[in-house]
Amino acid sequence: MASQDKLTPPLTRVVTAPRRAGPLLRVEDLSVSYGPQEVVTGVGFELGRGESLALIGESGSGKSTIARSVLRLLPGNARATGRITFDGQEVLALPERRFRPLRGRGIGFVPQDPGNALNPVRTIGAQAQEAAALLDEPDKAIRNELILETFAQVGLDNPQRAYESYPHQLSGGMLQRVLIGLAVLPRPALLVADEPTSALDVTIQKRILDLLSRLQQDLDISLLLITHDLAVAAERTDALVVLKGGSVQEAGSTAAVFSAPSSAYARKLRADVPALNPDRYAALRDPGFARLTDGKAKIAVSGVTKTFSVDGKVLKAVDDVSFSVPAGTTHALVGESGSGKTTTIRLLLGLDQPDHGDITVAGTPLAGRSQQALHAVWRHLQLVYQNPFTSLDPTWKVEHLVREPLDRFRIGTPKERGEQVREALASVGLGEQFLSRRPTALSGGQRQRVAIARALVLKPDVIVLDEPTSALDVSVQADIVEVLLSLQAKLGLTYVFVSHDLALVRQIAHTVSVMHRGRIVEHGTVGEIFDNPRQPYTRSLLKSIPSGIEGGTHRSPHAFPLKEQIA
Repeated sequence: MASQDKLTPPLTRVVTAPRRAGPLLRVEDLSVSYGPQEVVTGVGFELGRGESLALIGESGSGKSTIARSVLRLLPGNARATGRITFDGQEVLALPERRFRPLRGRGIGFVPQDPGNALNPVRTIGAQAQEAAALLDEPDKAIRNELILETFAQVGLDNPQRAYESYPHQLSGGMLQRVLIGLAVLPRPALLVADEPTSALDVTIQKRILDLLSRLQQDLDISLLLITHDLAVAAERTDALVVLKGGSVQEAGSTAAVFSAPSSAYARKLRADVPALNPDRYAALRDPGFARLTDGKAKIAVSGVTKTFSVDGKVLKAVDDVSFSVPAGTTHALVGESGSGKTTTIRLLLGLDQPDHGDITVAGTPLAGRSQQALHAVWRHLQLVYQNPFTSLDPTWKVEHLVREPLDRFRIGTPKERGEQVREALASVGLGEQFLSRRPTALSGGQRQRVAIARALVLKPDVIVLDEPTSALDVSVQADIVEVLLSLQAKLGLTYVFVSHDLALVRQIAHTVSVMHRGRIVEHGTVGEIFDNPRQPYTRSLLKSIPSGIEGGTHRSPHAFPLKEQIA
């Protein structure tokens, strides 16, 4: 991926009409209903030309519904009332045939998930040509040149390679850059970005946000950012609109809302941002630090190496990795995608075997053990997956999902298993009313609580947590973290926590291993790693943590002049 320091060509802005006076986007008394249920109520805000505004709030707050109202992409059963004015035109009342030319040309859209937004069986170039068609440029050679120029501007290291690739051949960060490139290619006046970095590593997130800031400045684009992360919004936008339950809780300049939020909900959002509250869980976490010297190692990984063969080449996914985790503590594995974190935990769980090295859990070696022997280890070593929606069978009820491990290990009588299921659910804050529900009837946070209860029901000693909160809002994430740390304090559990969110790691971990290209480049206590990082790679990770302290003043240091072409 291209470095942010690499100079790329300036973009050509096509000016098709003189600017109108007044704000570019004005939303007045917007209400949206899905059937009989009103999900957005009386929302209003203004976005000036060349300015940025964030809609923030937890899932279900109405953020994406408002964005889709602006884009006229609401589903057929939705009804929107009020007024949305874009560049002087009232868009809700426009017939679709008259609004369609605005979508893409006037208003660009960057969706959350590039995996779903891009067609997997068509090349990036073929899909880019659809965006280029909005330029009304008949010459195919010029269109191709504009596509490649835009791909270079959004930081794709090899624009021609990206053009010729299929989506599965590019990384998540590269795909997000492609989506941004396709959105800005027609040179819209407004860019709507819906959670554009929620699934990305912290360093890639910073690069994408730097890119959006630079494009906003270079092209004088207005940015409407949809996010649940108050720190990101505060660092990158001029104004904030805080939403809850479809209603505005607070609105104003970024500096005012972030520094002195007036609503209770905005204050809670601020308190839930890990980067702003590193010591929030100190009372629950700090007793574990005494176990770093007094406790016996529950997990010991020594000199582990794992290689794979990819396209005839040998890839060393894990290279001489060693660490230990004392009982009752949390050890974090951090690093970007491809650093070796996932392979390491697969080896720890016995799902793969190392080429070299040793792994022991509670004194039991894992290497060379039979499937039956590993099955006995797994009773005491459980995994909580990143995405609970895909790890939980959607056709099963919660009771069945949580009870299944007990059934597999034939633990207790049916009556005893039922009691253990209820006990496990209660430990994560879920009552008996959830027993008959299926995953589709649960929120993201509730699904993750069920996944944790499923891991806890066997009363394991060790739980591996693979990005357990990456898909959750910060408020829901805070609830899950409190559950995990309370259980650790009560039951003496040992955690291996895999995450790219370093701010969250600082809140909950006792020790940290920083992984880069399969190797551990730095290891130590949380204080040592965060307060005095020795390696440049670790320092780059820490600098990527959004803190919100810039209060909407963030601008990329690399701004490029525009070439104005009057159409």
